Amino acid sequence: MIVEDHPDYREGVRFALETEQDFELYATFGTAERALQSISETKDKTELPNVILLDLMLPGMSGIEAIPLFKKHTPDTHLLVLSQSEKESDVLQAISMGASGYLLKNASLNTIIDGIRTVMAGGASLDSKIAKYILNSVQKQRPDSASAARLTKREMQVIQLVSEGQVKKQISHNLGISPPTVATHVRHIYEKLGVSNAPSAISKAYRTGLLPPE
Repeated sequence: MIVEDHPDYREGVRFALETEQDFELYATFGTAERALQSISETKDKTELPNVILLDLMLPGMSGIEAIPLFKKHTPDTHLLVLSQSEKESDVLQAISMGASGYLLKNASLNTIIDGIRTVMAGGASLDSKIAKYILNSVQKQRPDSASAARLTKREMQVIQLVSEGQVKKQISHNLGISPPTVATHVRHIYEKLGVSNAPSAISKAYRTGLLPPE
């Protein structure tokens, strides 16, 4: 699903997605309100979109305001922010509310398509500028080394690879374990760190000193 109020940009992204054989465009909307209404009225929840490309600066309800509502009505859907905003506050707020990634609108169409595949595979799709904001934010906070004791050696290996941008299939290959086992480790990491997605896990890992700032 695409939620974007600029018709030309929306159509450009729509056209690019429709050329991908493994993608199916669920719907496009110009406001968050109409997108949320469509989702709430969908009776068969298996038909809900796997990924929502969400602009932040929308007429009416903003994308930031819509994130928790999307998470409520379709919790298994990945939210990938696609915005012009480079404001650090927007970035950190979107990620903390549950966005699986944050890309800027000047990103190439190939980058957007790769970003969709990344979040679908359980990874975190972040523009390089955006990743810097997250790192700067967590470096300002005092580390809590007590959190390190809560993760096992294998979980530490997994969170390290996640922070390097690897998806579950890559982690499975590099550690010599099955994808379901990787998924189990990721779920345990989320539970122990009290987060709901990969970007938040990476942020928490840096903030608590699990991962070195460099």
